[in-house]
Amino acid sequence: MTKPIRKAVFPVAGLGTRFLPATKAVPKELLPVVDRPLIQYAVDEAREAGIEQFIFVTGRGKGAIEDYFDIAFECETLQRERGKDLSALEGTRLDPGNAVFLRQQESLGLGHAIWVARDIIGDEPFAILLPDEFMKGEKGNGCMKQMVDAYEKVGGNLVCALEIPMDQTPSYGVIDPGARDGALTEVKGLVEKPKLGTAPSNLILPGRYILQPDVMKILENQEKGAGGEIQLTDAMASLIGKQPFHGVAFDGRRFDCGSKAGYIEANLALALERADLGDHIRAFATAELAR
Repeated sequence: MTKPIRKAVFPVAGLGTRFLPATKAVPKELLPVVDRPLIQYAVDEAREAGIEQFIFVTGRGKGAIEDYFDIAFECETLQRERGKDLSALEGTRLDPGNAVFLRQQESLGLGHAIWVARDIIGDEPFAILLPDEFMKGEKGNGCMKQMVDAYEKVGGNLVCALEIPMDQTPSYGVIDPGARDGALTEVKGLVEKPKLGTAPSNLILPGRYILQPDVMKILENQEKGAGGEIQLTDAMASLIGKQPFHGVAFDGRRFDCGSKAGYIEANLALALERADLGDHIRAFATAELAR
């Protein structure tokens, strides 16, 4: 029997330099999409998939993330005294003991950030969610929920697999695919940021993973790869052929909120869906396009 996925790692130590000067004082993971920060969407996605423990790998200047998931005593007290609705704060406080905050002391790459969580993960399989990859699925069936459902069928290691134009593959980890079965694709190999024209497919890894704890032993001695960083993709590739490894096609929409264009797209898409904002934003966008 496969062990259940109870723990999730959120690598949130990055500096967010593409969003300067906003991220000079505000962690990029707290930038809002409409009125909820990116990290909240990722945590909600993990909760929906049955995750019980949330492990945040932070860095210097990221203390606001820890504060965000704590009680906001002054704010909540004042709102209650004024008879205000507190429903907007639902889900922003994690249960005592369910949140773990670790410090990545050096920016050595995603693989290193995951390795920092090794003692908390122990011998359990675990999920990884990159908050700036905003994966929007139907309510109750988000990206990580789809992946956990697939894991319960095939076990092993899984990555979200997303099709993109071939000319964009040099920016991502790319899957060398094998046999396909519905939403599942066998992973025969992984290549981190291949040179243009050399990618084995147009299936990329958009920041959602379920991995066996064995990857931690590999990361412990992992050498630097693309970009001079310790790459998670390289460590995962070492598991292929030793354990089951599949890609899961995501039934939903992906917004790359690590880029300004993707972040704006996410705000627009969600605003248009909101009953309190949709009509206004649609009319405004139409008027702007007509100018």
